[in-house]
Amino acid sequence: MAFKALLANKMRSLLTMLGIIIGVGAVIVMVALGTGVKESITNSIASLGSNMLIVSPAATNNGGVRGAAGSNTKLKYDDAKAIKDRIKNIDYVSPSVASSYQIVNGRSNWNSSVQGVTPEYMAIRSLEVVSGSYISINDMDKRNRVAVLGATVATELFGTDNPVGSNIRINNAPYMVIGVLSKKGQSAMGQDQDDVVYIPLTTAQERLLGITHVQSINIQVSTPEKMTQVQSEITNLLRSRHRIREGGDDDFKVNNLTSLMELVDQQTAMITALLGSIAAISLVVGGIGIMNIMMVSVTERTREIGIRKALGATFKAIMTQFLIESVVISVVGGFIGVIAAFGICFIINSLGLEMSGSPFKTSITVLPIVVSFIFSVGIGLFFGIYPARKAAKLDPIEALRYE
Repeated sequence: MAFKALLANKMRSLLTMLGIIIGVGAVIVMVALGTGVKESITNSIASLGSNMLIVSPAATNNGGVRGAAGSNTKLKYDDAKAIKDRIKNIDYVSPSVASSYQIVNGRSNWNSSVQGVTPEYMAIRSLEVVSGSYISINDMDKRNRVAVLGATVATELFGTDNPVGSNIRINNAPYMVIGVLSKKGQSAMGQDQDDVVYIPLTTAQERLLGITHVQSINIQVSTPEKMTQVQSEITNLLRSRHRIREGGDDDFKVNNLTSLMELVDQQTAMITALLGSIAAISLVVGGIGIMNIMMVSVTERTREIGIRKALGATFKAIMTQFLIESVVISVVGGFIGVIAAFGICFIINSLGLEMSGSPFKTSITVLPIVVSFIFSVGIGLFFGIYPARKAAKLDPIEALRYE
């Protein structure tokens, strides 16, 4: 009887379902968008390297006058060697220096970041060479003028040609291109990670920049669980090497990318929860719509209810009939809403959107589907109880008199 009543008013039933369809679909899509943003940012940060610690110089302090961040020059190559030799649970250590130069190839030129690194930098940053080779220990020892190009620099200077074996000029000095890296895209801060030229650290220090210090030390820790411990040990080691007294300020900083990742996770989780909560409001509105229609249905069918009660229908039978109607509306609406959400997410993914230069995809997970569907059924049950009780409590004599 409940199903017949719904089929007798198809359009009304469909319009009543619409609130649930929109509510369930909105919750799933909003959570999928939030999860997609989180994954995009996480992947962008992960492209910087996994389990990363970055040691950088602090600001100078002359007589209380502080200089710019990173202006201190006390961080040395030997500090990186000491970290690698004396501290456990470390896989790779790579000190680096960097500066911008005009890179020239014949009539083509391009301004890019030139970074002096060690061979370990490739493993730390998960770099891949698509052509040629990377910087070697031999290049470091001999201070060779060799360069490995990022994808952007290779394209700007050589177009579609393979640059390996060709010469480029950096600061008017010739460098042989020995390799080209695969494309990494933009970082979380929107910087092009492929707009870079890598040369041996010793070459950059002595032949290009004329310095003896390093600007950063990149460290890959063996496991995420050891990050805090290794960070503390590095701090103690460098304070000892730099002869910093008890209570004195560090002349370096140790930055933990895992902490940044955790902060991103927390922020994106809050955004996802907020989006889901806002979308859930439409579910409640849909439930109110069900209650409204069921109240109208009770009023329209007052005489029918009176006849059924006069023929012996119990309180439970009348209430069950109307509860079935409201729950069926919410269940069918929830099912259609889930299908609609999948369709919308598929369309969004098909558009090829980008976030910070990386492909952006919505990410549908099981939890929001299950929660929103159960919530929609619960709403149908909750908002159907009052109309059902009202119908079940009707006095059969008064109901039969109703016109």
